[in-house]
Amino acid sequence: MTIIILTSLVAGALAGYFIVPSDFMGGVESVSMLALCILLFLVGLEIGHNRVAFKNIKLMGKKIIAVSSSVIIGSLLGGLVAGLIFDMPKNVSMAIASGFGWYSLSAVILKQIDGAEIGTIAFMSNVLREMLAFIIIPWIATRLNYCASIAPAGATSMDTTLLIISRSTDN
Repeated sequence: MTIIILTSLVAGALAGYFIVPSDFMGGVESVSMLALCILLFLVGLEIGHNRVAFKNIKLMGKKIIAVSSSVIIGSLLGGLVAGLIFDMPKNVSMAIASGFGWYSLSAVILKQIDGAEIGTIAFMSNVLREMLAFIIIPWIATRLNYCASIAPAGATSMDTTLLIISRSTDN
């Protein structure tokens, strides 16, 4: 999966630099936002349709809240520390970290809010988070616990990293 992501990114960058005309790019942002809205709707549809997930959430109770809260706090603290290291405003570095691995959404939103540079940083940091997740999820699942293996994946635990999480943990 990591090779597919990197290949797609490099191919898109090369096509954008050498092939695609600048006037074409104006419509890409609108199409990206529409695609993201459709994706969010489909994720919501999948969550709402999965009755077993709701039963499991009830059974796990406080553990789910603890894991989710830990992922959020850890991501934001990591963003804060990275912002201090790279001399970025705290609100910007924490906004980048709050993508939680969802590079397509966070990059588009932060580009609109704070410009292309911040959108690109958000995109790259979240892509790197996903690639790192592929590498460390099996290690975390065997050495810490199954719930903790969700943390590096963040938002991608429902899509691209779900397979590696499923292989490394139980139901």
